[in-house]
Amino acid sequence: MNQYDYNGKLIREVELPGIGSVGGFGGEKEDKELYFSFTNYNTPSSTYKFDPATGEYELYWKPEIDFNPADYTSEQVFYASKDGAKVPMIITYKKGTELNGKNPTILYAYGGFNVSLTPSFSIGNAVWMEQGGIYAVSNLRGGGEYGKKWHDAGIKTKKQNVFDDFIAAAEYLVDNKYTSKEYLAIRGGSNGGLLVGATMTQRPDLMQVALPAVGVMDMLRYHTFTAGAGWAYDYGTAEDSDEMFQYLKGYSPVHNVKAGTAYPATLVTTGDHDDRVVPAHSFKFAAELQKKQAGTNPTLIRIETNAGHGAGTPVSKTIEQYADIFGFTLYNMGYTELPNKSVLKEFKE
Repeated sequence: MNQYDYNGKLIREVELPGIGSVGGFGGEKEDKELYFSFTNYNTPSSTYKFDPATGEYELYWKPEIDFNPADYTSEQVFYASKDGAKVPMIITYKKGTELNGKNPTILYAYGGFNVSLTPSFSIGNAVWMEQGGIYAVSNLRGGGEYGKKWHDAGIKTKKQNVFDDFIAAAEYLVDNKYTSKEYLAIRGGSNGGLLVGATMTQRPDLMQVALPAVGVMDMLRYHTFTAGAGWAYDYGTAEDSDEMFQYLKGYSPVHNVKAGTAYPATLVTTGDHDDRVVPAHSFKFAAELQKKQAGTNPTLIRIETNAGHGAGTPVSKTIEQYADIFGFTLYNMGYTELPNKSVLKEFKE
């Protein structure tokens, strides 16, 4: 973070507590101290007191939770996508984790609508990491992390760039021994659910578990339901042109489940009252997988009742959802107990 004077001259570079998200620094001109917040994937949002005269700061307040951020590390890497584009990813895990290819890993992303995924703390992710899991978040094209060009590089007839970025992220994690196919889960919600659906149908060999949540799975008809017409800027619609119809059909998850293919263990999640991405998307995708799955991996759908797209979910339901998602994920990675209390079962060829 850089500090400037009123004339725009650089005063100093202030080293933050780590790679993460900051906010605040507001105040009056005569204030001798300012306050800012900092958070990342292993640090709950904490408040710091900052001295603008010296550039020094100290911890002012942090939440009291049973989690020690110092036991974890969060590192940023850059990897090459299929076309050579450099894509950032933040990987968070417990210090001392051996990079032996056997770590249960969740790879999460969104990649659309100019949304920037900035680091933030989640109790659910903390629970995952406490069990020895790795949590990786990739900042794919289609998001807003690098401005309009980055967003535009992942929309309409360039949407495949987003899936290629996600696939390359998974390959990076495997190639660098963070995990392996047998211990990798991919996860995303809404547009990120589309991301998971498209990726698992294009590269079913790449992951052990797929977790598409409230996903846009029927790309030929999405614009005919509820808020779907508003997404045309990012996706285009099947009514725009024959070219756009064919492009959407080429990656639409519902239309690309192929009989005779062994797909990863899949837990589709949705809410029965979702009026953003209607649950029919998830229903149809789960039905296609269940009909055409050639392997022995399960395909399940979890439908939360009296629930919508996810916002405002009460803590009680959130706990139940994470218990089901993590339980499904770990079981299908070969665990019979929680990872920090058991030994992995051997996978059979």
